[in-house]
Amino acid sequence: MIVEEIMRTNVATLTEENTIAEAVKLMGEKKIRHLPIINSKRQLVGLVTDRDIRDASPSIFDTEKFKEELQNPLKVIMKTDVITGHPLDFVEETSAILYEHRIGCLPILKDDKLVGIVTETDLLRTLVELTGAHQPGSQIEVKVENKAGMLCDIATVIRNRNANIQSVLVYPDKMDEKYKILVIRVQTMNPLLLIDELEKAGHQVLWPNHPGKSS
Repeated sequence: MIVEEIMRTNVATLTEENTIAEAVKLMGEKKIRHLPIINSKRQLVGLVTDRDIRDASPSIFDTEKFKEELQNPLKVIMKTDVITGHPLDFVEETSAILYEHRIGCLPILKDDKLVGIVTETDLLRTLVELTGAHQPGSQIEVKVENKAGMLCDIATVIRNRNANIQSVLVYPDKMDEKYKILVIRVQTMNPLLLIDELEKAGHQVLWPNHPGKSS
């Protein structure tokens, strides 16, 4: 999946000459926490977040100074060393960038112009949709050898039970690199018969535990 498929294109923006007060108002109206700052050519020149505004604002008890600070232009507080992405970037790579740099959004540029934005919320929503967690179903975790063909074997058992696979995630077994864990979400509310079939086929089901089976 690429960024173009999940980014928001109706991006709220301001210029560096707009005031902090205008940013506060716009972010409140749009219920957003990140505000790209652009020039007349829609080129990105900075970024303002709700944290930038909080850091730049004096105590609420200092009313007069607070009013003065709100009239400052955004160029006073905006960040200019902004990390950006491209519409054709992969979503997983974009997620890694947000995680590694501990940032909450990634403005998306094409031909040096702002065309969208991706936030932590967008990535979380995408994760939910990709895993099928928002749909009725059951999750099964199976420990398998880290070799070719294991996913095919598991899928064959599920197909023979006429169950529909909603999503598959794979991660390494932290205890033994010779194994990996398959996290499979299937479209059934009662996976017990499916678990029986998987175990009969010689697979180790980690979750859910079968009734009567020791944990």
